[in-house]
Amino acid sequence: MMKTILAAVAGAATVLASAAVPAQAAPTVPHVRGTGTVPTYSYANAIRESVWVQTTLDGDHDGVPDKVSVDLVRPRETAAAHLRVPVVMEASPYYACCGRGNEGELKEYDAAGTIAKEPLYYDNYFVPRGYAFVAADLTGTNRSTGCEDVGGRDEVLGAKAVVDWLNGRARATYADGTPAVATRWTNGKVGMIGKSWDGSVANGVAATGVEGLETIVPIAGISSWYDYTRYNGVIRSPGYAPFLSEYVSSRPEACAQNLAELATDSDDDTGNLNAFWAERNYRPAASRVKASVFVVHGVNDTNVSTSQFALWWNSLRVPKKIWLSQTGHVDPFDFRRAAWVETLHRWFDFYLQGLRNGIDREPRASIQTAPGTWVDQPTWPAPSARPVRVSLGNGDGSTGTLGGVSGRGSRTWADNPDLSEAAATGSPNTPVPGRVAFLSAPLRRDLRLSGIPQATLRVKVDRPTTELTARLVDYGTATRVNYLGAEEGITTVGTESCWGSSTPADDACYLDTVEDVVTSDHAVLTRGWQDAAHHVSLSFRTPLRPGRWYSIAVPLQATDQIVRSGHVLGLILQQSDNEYSTPPTTGATVSLDLAGSSLTLPLASGSLPAPGATAPHVTTGPAPAAPSLRRPARLQLP
Repeated sequence: MMKTILAAVAGAATVLASAAVPAQAAPTVPHVRGTGTVPTYSYANAIRESVWVQTTLDGDHDGVPDKVSVDLVRPRETAAAHLRVPVVMEASPYYACCGRGNEGELKEYDAAGTIAKEPLYYDNYFVPRGYAFVAADLTGTNRSTGCEDVGGRDEVLGAKAVVDWLNGRARATYADGTPAVATRWTNGKVGMIGKSWDGSVANGVAATGVEGLETIVPIAGISSWYDYTRYNGVIRSPGYAPFLSEYVSSRPEACAQNLAELATDSDDDTGNLNAFWAERNYRPAASRVKASVFVVHGVNDTNVSTSQFALWWNSLRVPKKIWLSQTGHVDPFDFRRAAWVETLHRWFDFYLQGLRNGIDREPRASIQTAPGTWVDQPTWPAPSARPVRVSLGNGDGSTGTLGGVSGRGSRTWADNPDLSEAAATGSPNTPVPGRVAFLSAPLRRDLRLSGIPQATLRVKVDRPTTELTARLVDYGTATRVNYLGAEEGITTVGTESCWGSSTPADDACYLDTVEDVVTSDHAVLTRGWQDAAHHVSLSFRTPLRPGRWYSIAVPLQATDQIVRSGHVLGLILQQSDNEYSTPPTTGATVSLDLAGSSLTLPLASGSLPAPGATAPHVTTGPAPAAPSLRRPARLQLP
């Protein structure tokens, strides 16, 4: 398995030399100046329309094809001049229930039912620059019919139908039933964008290979819904798929059958990867993607975990770009606002307007390495990254060591379901029931991890299964982005900045944010989970036989982190993790064979020094007196 992962990581550096370069836009277009678009058209006087796109779906089983509600804003001047414009599109389930952006904006309509306010700044900023903006309600949400099937066929094909309509391949009507023809005003070039669920839809639509979708910008997007609701066979939270559908649904009564099917077909009883989840995995169809891809993700995102972007990114063979921040689940508009808007503008100008502004020749990866510090590099993972196998040593028989010669000892511990992450990672030299710790020697120089780590554990378990949890920890005092804070690495302040034109109903001004940092003596770099009974395949269980040794891989989430000189790298192992998952706590006792176990690190620079006979002594602040489990965070919205 590790060879496959590493091969994919190495493949990420491949660029399609044959990728098409957009044609140069006509020099007479009013909104183009040089190699960029400029605000030329009136946002206040823009055409605002609400239409319903017809699909071939019938998700609510009423015998009537589902319709996707679409609200759009486009320049009136380009329509009058018969100038066709490209489209920025966001498809979302959140326009009526939950809102978009840091301020939770919802769609608002006028008395006639026509769109008056679109959430976010995309319409305010891009419409004056010669774009149309389209906001589509996913099936079963807001004003769309059908049912929301959480990443499935109806969700993806419903959004795809909008792209088809924009290219003349699907029909739409206004509220009065008269035809709405998009090809009169758009050239059919579409760029999909969105954070979280919205970015996931963009991934899914791109995986259909639909013509006209020129680029996607998935921000903290999902590429496999199984991996969002399961951690290698471990249930993240029971009933996740029906919970999500019901939360965003605007048609609960009409979609009762759909809700029941989601609960049954998602198969919480086994945690298996079945046909239901295979339909919601976009990675196998990455070869069908024609659109360029601009990925944005936080390397400390504990909602949409980082392997969602990494495994998708590694599979893509199209022009692509990536930003990785040290935040959690945060939009780049809220952690790097000015640079983000400028870069997004140039990206859309290149792929949708055909302006050769050079963004395709710039470094493809921009990585945040510390608070306020960003570095550019040719691609991701770092080109110098290589897999390095690290052995586990016996140390003093309690706290083990990382690096050097493999130990000949073992560790045995019983499951402790109430063990919090804070207690598991604190004071690594002190025995803590339910966890074992391994520490490197203090680093002689900075060490950079870039890619997907993995723990390989040779274990003997006295139950048919248990959860195996691994954490990599940076022990050493530093100022870090506070991704576990209330806003996951940012703080919203009282001032505003404006990004585009405004109307009384839809302003372009948003509360500013600043980076939230904290000085701490240790921090978790990445986490990984594995259900032991799924060690052969995620598609079925293979119960463990008590007394028998098994080699089980525990992939950790992708990361890009620097551990500073003088710090200590730690590997913390435990079983049940009730903060980030809902494991089948079995009360198992695990024995770990050190000689047969190892840690593989994607090292881009630095190395682990040879360990001493015993692990270094590490002092951390006190853990909470009682478990501080993140139970309310189990059921999150992507």
